[in-house]
Amino acid sequence: MKIWLDGGLRDAEGATVSVFDHGLTVGDGVFETIKADRGQLFALTRHLERLTTSARGLGLPDPDLDEVRRGCAAVLDANPMALGRLRITYTGGVSPLGSDRGDAAPTLAIALSETTRRPDTTAAVTVPWTRNERGALAGLKSTSYGENVVALARARELGASEALFANTVGALCEGTGSNVFVVLDGELHTPPLASGCLAGITRALTVTWAGAKEADLPLDALEHAEEIFLTSTLRDVQAVTRIDRRQLADGPGPVTAEAMRIFDAHAAADFDPR
Repeated sequence: MKIWLDGGLRDAEGATVSVFDHGLTVGDGVFETIKADRGQLFALTRHLERLTTSARGLGLPDPDLDEVRRGCAAVLDANPMALGRLRITYTGGVSPLGSDRGDAAPTLAIALSETTRRPDTTAAVTVPWTRNERGALAGLKSTSYGENVVALARARELGASEALFANTVGALCEGTGSNVFVVLDGELHTPPLASGCLAGITRALTVTWAGAKEADLPLDALEHAEEIFLTSTLRDVQAVTRIDRRQLADGPGPVTAEAMRIFDAHAAADFDPR
């Protein structure tokens, strides 16, 4: 396996960063995960735009997107596979121990791992912890993922693949690595970005392509929704057939199935939608 690290390809065993890298010591970094389908990256332009937005939100220098594109191409060429998860990680670089940044250049790493297509359906659970819609990291794709690790472990313990959060005012927000959509009275809704959720790439495309409405929703909307689905880079559109102990259906409902069909058709027609 070949990894791109700070300007060139390296063997995975030699692709190391300092123990003083701020991404390791305090989670001072941002990242993107991109679907690699037979050597092509889906929605690469949108992902790079969000990488820059997240870096600016964290106060990091803008990443050199030309280098990022070169690194992505090199990693894809060096590691051919049918379906992969490409990860771009961009951190504050070597810094003093503590929260202050040093003067070193940021660290850029690009890695790829093989994956398989997700199932059409899954289960999700709600968790008692909240997203802070007013926090400094709200809406940023930061490497500070400790809360997600804890919540996802809870979901796994309960036989689910995702955990869903409310925000500090009790509104439905997002999953650990996904956005959530619900069908209420036959209409498709998703929480607005003001809820504190990530501006998901697949979320934005689904809102546009499937005609979803952004709306503030209480967490208990999940108890009444006729259908629920998740969106993310590797899930695309995935139906939730069980939420906590509530069984919704055995398969995708009609609105979800149509959203899945629309997303697949649009994605196949344009692999880098702007």
